[in-house]
Amino acid sequence: MIRINRLTDYAVVVLAEMSRGSDVRTVSRISADTGVPLPTVAKLMKALAHGGLVVSHRGAAGGYSLNRNAAAISVADIIEAVEGPIAITACVDDADDQCGIEQLCPMHGHWSRINQAIRRSLDGISLAEIAAMPVFEPVAAGQPI
Repeated sequence: MIRINRLTDYAVVVLAEMSRGSDVRTVSRISADTGVPLPTVAKLMKALAHGGLVVSHRGAAGGYSLNRNAAAISVADIIEAVEGPIAITACVDDADDQCGIEQLCPMHGHWSRINQAIRRSLDGISLAEIAAMPVFEPVAAGQPI
């Protein structure tokens, strides 16, 4: 099963919320607006800033804002900022972790094509599209749906 980690899921939530306004937000405000724990938001903002998705503003009115328009940020950008390169396996042409049988492997070279297809698909979904999706409120136990 291919899964993104929880931190990446939180990154999408945080960035979607940030895209709904253009103001600079503190880590504590982002945490309050999203429900994502404060230490997690602080960790995320560092990774997202390093990935070029948000920019840090210093001073009394400091905090974070998106570094570019939400339509120009893809889901692939978010995943790569938090988790690193998108790959279904470590068996890609430029991987540091070679398995040792790449010359004999019938799949050598093919995984790169699959990884590129996944990357293109994730590149085709923008943060703006994610943020525009309706938010569903959880239904309390015993409540009619």
